[in-house]
Amino acid sequence: MTIEAIVAKYGLAALLLGAGLEGETVVVAGGILSHRGLFPLPGAMIAAAVGSFVADQIWFLIGRRFHDHRIVRKAHQKPAFAKAIGFFHRHPIGFIFAFRFIYGFRTISPIAIGTTDVAARLFVLVNLVSAIVWGITFSTIGYAFGRSFEQLLGRLQPDTHTVVAVLAGVVVATGLFFGIRYWRKA
Repeated sequence: MTIEAIVAKYGLAALLLGAGLEGETVVVAGGILSHRGLFPLPGAMIAAAVGSFVADQIWFLIGRRFHDHRIVRKAHQKPAFAKAIGFFHRHPIGFIFAFRFIYGFRTISPIAIGTTDVAARLFVLVNLVSAIVWGITFSTIGYAFGRSFEQLLGRLQPDTHTVVAVLAGVVVATGLFFGIRYWRKA
Protein backbone atom coordinates (compact mmCIF):
# COMPACT_ATOMS: atom_id res chain seq x y z
CA MET A 1 0.00 0.00 0.00
CA THR A 2 1.41 3.41 -0.96
CA ILE A 3 1.71 6.37 1.42
CA GLU A 4 -0.91 8.23 -0.61
CA ALA A 5 -3.33 5.33 -0.16
CA ILE A 6 -2.70 5.20 3.59
CA VAL A 7 -3.19 8.96 3.94
CA ALA A 8 -6.27 8.84 1.74
CA LYS A 9 -7.71 6.09 3.95
CA TYR A 10 -6.71 7.36 7.43
CA GLY A 11 -5.77 10.98 6.72
CA LEU A 12 -8.74 12.79 8.20
CA ALA A 13 -8.85 10.57 11.30
CA ALA A 14 -5.12 11.12 11.80
CA LEU A 15 -5.61 14.85 11.26
CA LEU A 16 -8.42 14.94 13.82
CA LEU A 17 -6.25 13.17 16.39
CA GLY A 18 -3.18 15.24 15.54
CA ALA A 19 -5.08 18.53 15.81
CA GLY A 20 -6.08 17.61 19.35
CA LEU A 21 -2.69 16.33 20.45
CA GLU A 22 -0.19 18.50 18.62
CA GLY A 23 -1.90 21.41 16.95
CA GLU A 24 -0.89 23.83 14.25
CA THR A 25 1.86 21.78 12.61
CA VAL A 26 -0.45 18.85 11.95
CA VAL A 27 -3.26 21.10 10.72
CA VAL A 28 -0.96 23.01 8.35
CA ALA A 29 0.34 19.66 7.07
CA GLY A 30 -3.30 18.63 6.56
CA GLY A 31 -3.83 21.73 4.45
CA ILE A 32 -0.75 20.85 2.39
CA LEU A 33 -2.03 17.30 1.88
CA SER A 34 -5.40 18.72 0.85
CA HIS A 35 -3.59 20.83 -1.72
CA ARG A 36 -2.02 17.62 -3.05
CA GLY A 37 -5.53 16.19 -3.42
CA LEU A 38 -5.23 13.47 -0.78
CA PHE A 39 -8.41 14.63 0.91
CA PRO A 40 -10.79 17.60 0.52
CA LEU A 41 -9.94 20.92 2.15
CA PRO A 42 -13.36 21.22 3.87
CA GLY A 43 -12.78 17.76 5.38
CA ALA A 44 -9.38 18.87 6.68
CA MET A 45 -10.92 22.00 8.18
CA ILE A 46 -13.67 20.03 9.90
CA ALA A 47 -11.26 17.39 11.23
CA ALA A 48 -8.95 20.10 12.58
CA ALA A 49 -11.80 21.99 14.26
CA VAL A 50 -13.34 18.86 15.79
CA GLY A 51 -9.99 17.53 17.04
CA SER A 52 -9.08 20.83 18.64
CA PHE A 53 -12.54 21.34 20.13
CA VAL A 54 -12.74 17.86 21.65
CA ALA A 55 -9.22 18.04 23.12
CA ASP A 56 -9.91 21.43 24.73
CA GLN A 57 -13.24 20.20 26.11
CA ILE A 58 -11.47 17.23 27.68
CA TRP A 59 -8.81 19.50 29.26
CA PHE A 60 -11.56 21.84 30.49
CA LEU A 61 -13.45 18.93 32.08
CA ILE A 62 -10.25 17.68 33.71
CA GLY A 63 -9.74 21.13 35.24
CA ARG A 64 -13.39 21.30 36.29
CA ARG A 65 -13.80 17.80 37.76
CA PHE A 66 -10.34 16.97 39.02
CA HIS A 67 -8.93 20.21 40.48
CA ASP A 68 -7.30 18.22 43.30
CA HIS A 69 -5.79 15.58 41.01
CA ARG A 70 -2.02 15.58 40.51
CA ILE A 71 -2.34 16.46 36.81
CA VAL A 72 -4.18 19.68 37.64
CA ARG A 73 -1.93 20.43 40.63
CA LYS A 74 1.12 19.97 38.39
CA ALA A 75 -0.39 22.28 35.75
CA HIS A 76 -1.21 24.81 38.48
CA GLN A 77 2.49 25.05 39.37
CA LYS A 78 3.46 26.22 35.87
CA PRO A 79 3.88 29.99 35.36
CA ALA A 80 1.62 29.83 32.29
CA PHE A 81 -1.27 28.66 34.50
CA ALA A 82 -1.19 31.88 36.56
CA LYS A 83 -0.87 33.95 33.39
CA ALA A 84 -3.83 32.13 31.85
CA ILE A 85 -5.96 32.79 34.94
CA GLY A 86 -4.93 36.46 34.86
CA PHE A 87 -5.81 36.84 31.17
CA PHE A 88 -9.07 34.98 31.75
CA HIS A 89 -10.14 37.26 34.62
CA ARG A 90 -9.40 40.39 32.56
CA HIS A 91 -11.06 39.22 29.32
CA PRO A 92 -13.00 35.97 29.89
CA ILE A 93 -14.69 35.52 26.51
CA GLY A 94 -11.79 36.97 24.55
CA PHE A 95 -9.32 34.67 26.27
CA ILE A 96 -11.47 31.57 25.78
CA PHE A 97 -11.56 32.46 22.09
CA ALA A 98 -7.87 33.36 21.73
CA PHE A 99 -5.90 30.92 23.91
CA ARG A 100 -5.47 28.31 21.15
CA PHE A 101 -3.82 30.97 18.98
CA ILE A 102 -1.27 31.92 21.69
CA TYR A 103 1.90 29.84 21.74
CA GLY A 104 2.45 28.10 25.07
CA PHE A 105 -1.16 28.43 26.26
CA ARG A 106 -2.96 25.83 24.18
CA THR A 107 -3.05 22.95 26.71
CA ILE A 108 -2.72 24.77 30.02
CA SER A 109 -5.51 27.31 29.37
CA PRO A 110 -8.52 24.96 29.19
CA ILE A 111 -7.35 23.31 32.41
CA ALA A 112 -6.98 26.71 34.08
CA ILE A 113 -10.34 27.91 32.78
CA GLY A 114 -11.90 24.67 34.02
CA THR A 115 -10.83 25.55 37.58
CA THR A 116 -12.72 28.86 37.43
CA ASP A 117 -16.44 29.42 37.86
CA VAL A 118 -17.09 30.09 34.16
CA ALA A 119 -20.30 28.47 32.96
CA ALA A 120 -19.59 25.27 31.04
CA ARG A 121 -22.12 26.30 28.38
CA LEU A 122 -20.24 29.55 27.75
CA PHE A 123 -16.94 27.69 27.42
CA VAL A 124 -18.46 25.16 25.00
CA LEU A 125 -19.95 27.86 22.78
CA VAL A 126 -16.89 30.12 22.61
CA ASN A 127 -14.55 27.13 22.33
CA LEU A 128 -16.59 25.77 19.41
CA VAL A 129 -16.47 29.06 17.50
CA SER A 130 -12.76 29.42 18.19
CA ALA A 131 -12.01 25.85 17.09
CA ILE A 132 -13.86 26.43 13.82
CA VAL A 133 -11.96 29.66 13.11
CA TRP A 134 -8.66 27.99 14.10
CA GLY A 135 -9.27 24.91 11.93
CA ILE A 136 -10.21 26.99 8.90
CA THR A 137 -7.27 29.39 9.37
CA PHE A 138 -4.46 26.86 9.74
CA SER A 139 -5.84 24.45 7.13
CA THR A 140 -6.05 27.35 4.69
CA ILE A 141 -2.47 28.38 5.48
CA GLY A 142 -1.29 24.86 4.63
CA TYR A 143 -3.44 24.76 1.50
CA ALA A 144 -2.25 28.19 0.34
CA PHE A 145 1.42 27.29 0.80
CA GLY A 146 0.99 23.78 -0.59
CA ARG A 147 2.27 24.77 -4.02
CA SER A 148 5.40 26.38 -2.56
CA PHE A 149 6.00 23.32 -0.40
CA GLU A 150 5.63 20.99 -3.39
CA GLN A 151 8.08 23.12 -5.39
CA LEU A 152 10.58 22.98 -2.54
CA LEU A 153 10.27 19.21 -2.26
CA GLY A 154 10.51 18.90 -6.03
CA ARG A 155 13.85 20.73 -5.98
CA LEU A 156 15.18 18.70 -3.08
CA GLN A 157 14.08 15.28 -4.38
CA PRO A 158 15.25 13.37 -1.29
CA ASP A 159 15.67 9.62 -1.60
CA THR A 160 14.07 7.17 0.83
CA HIS A 161 17.26 6.74 2.86
CA THR A 162 17.59 10.49 3.39
CA VAL A 163 13.97 10.81 4.54
CA VAL A 164 14.37 7.87 6.94
CA ALA A 165 17.66 9.31 8.28
CA VAL A 166 16.10 12.74 8.87
CA LEU A 167 13.05 11.24 10.59
CA ALA A 168 15.29 9.02 12.75
CA GLY A 169 17.35 12.07 13.66
CA VAL A 170 14.23 13.98 14.68
CA VAL A 171 13.03 11.05 16.81
CA VAL A 172 16.43 10.70 18.51
CA ALA A 173 16.75 14.46 19.11
CA THR A 174 13.23 14.60 20.57
CA GLY A 175 13.94 11.60 22.79
CA LEU A 176 17.18 13.16 24.02
CA PHE A 177 15.50 16.50 24.67
CA PHE A 178 12.71 15.00 26.78
CA GLY A 179 15.05 12.50 28.42
CA ILE A 180 17.40 15.27 29.55
CA ARG A 181 14.45 17.35 30.79
CA TYR A 182 13.13 14.39 32.76
CA TRP A 183 16.58 13.61 34.16
CA ARG A 184 17.09 17.23 35.28
CA LYS A 185 13.71 17.36 37.02
CA ALA A 186 14.30 14.03 38.76
